[in-house]
Amino acid sequence: MAKKVILDCDVGVDDALALILAFHSPELEVKAVTGVNGNVPLDQVFENIQKVLFLIKPPNKPLIAKGADQPLKGKTIYAHSVHGKDGLGDANIDRVEGQQWWQLFPGRADQLISEMVRQYPNELSLVATGPLTNLALSLQNDLEGMKKLKEIVIMGGAVRTGGNITPHAEFNIYSDPLAAKIVLQSGLPILLVPLDVTHQVSLTPQLMEEKVKPINNSLSRFVIEVTGYQSKTRQFRNRELIHLHDPLAVGVVIDPTLVKRERLSIDVEIQEGEFFGKTIEVSGDLKIDVCLTVNARRFLELFVSRLE
Repeated sequence: MAKKVILDCDVGVDDALALILAFHSPELEVKAVTGVNGNVPLDQVFENIQKVLFLIKPPNKPLIAKGADQPLKGKTIYAHSVHGKDGLGDANIDRVEGQQWWQLFPGRADQLISEMVRQYPNELSLVATGPLTNLALSLQNDLEGMKKLKEIVIMGGAVRTGGNITPHAEFNIYSDPLAAKIVLQSGLPILLVPLDVTHQVSLTPQLMEEKVKPINNSLSRFVIEVTGYQSKTRQFRNRELIHLHDPLAVGVVIDPTLVKRERLSIDVEIQEGEFFGKTIEVSGDLKIDVCLTVNARRFLELFVSRLE
């Protein structure tokens, strides 16, 4: 039976690839997609969710909802330098007027998350690939309901490696450290997918030339366009590779054997300063599962196969 999932995201390039992987995997049944301020402003995130759903055209239309437009603590930051002005590298997705591949939820994202968890007690996996603001609000407003989540899979943090927004912090956690602290210390079943493993899974020029380009369908062409891959220079917008951060978080829900886990106590630094937003290993009884090693080859094979 397919696993029921909610995707909570701040749709930039790798979130879009994560959505494609999730909707094209028979192991998963995507019930809802919620948006949070992150890579780009919330209104753009919500437009990008709709654009990607238009590309995917899921037959079972998921519910979608807008979430938090600012962090619980800290300044709003965006990642336009990585994801482009629109968050999708200015990739072109033709939308047909009058067609809609989603159902619009009338309330906020945190309300939708709570409602769905109560509707499917102990069945729902929540995959968070953006800042954790929506999830923290759900916990603050309905802790008893949220205890019925089967699992929370979070792309975020840098546990035993450096950060990607500061030398110490990863972007999603840094964007709202207080929300991350609330979630990680909630006592709910959590699997953290940090930079330690996502930096091990990347789109490379060789993979694009040998595996992605030959597929030559709408999804593979979108992957080429959204990542800015150029065959002439064998680069992605002046980058040599694209890390598949968010798709890996989806991948471990599809196939938990892709990663090895360690039980660790993790805290988040919320004081302003050099270590703001850093995920820290601490001593304590409140432990979560943390991915520190991944079978990169198997994951990349899975990702490419779902584009076909």
